[in-house]
Amino acid sequence: MSKPDLQTIDYLTNGTCSSSLSVRIEGGRVVQARFEGGCPGNLEAIARLVVGLKPAEVVERLAGIRCGSKATSCADQLAQALAQAAAQAGD
Repeated sequence: MSKPDLQTIDYLTNGTCSSSLSVRIEGGRVVQARFEGGCPGNLEAIARLVVGLKPAEVVERLAGIRCGSKATSCADQLAQALAQAAAQAGD
């Protein structure tokens, strides 16, 4: 049986080297983030840095970050996944 305050977001990324990401939120804070593909070191760093933050804080910090000439980045895709989940939940 899952806890009511536990949420898992699985998101297919678009326009990045990573192909997907997964985020676990518990008690209103990110407890785990994981990327598939992409730059292993950078994405592990991002995943560790967002742990403990509220999803809205992650969105505020990471939304709009670009990777080189790309219109998005893995960090931006994480922000988009969290913003989309919040919109669907009516937050």
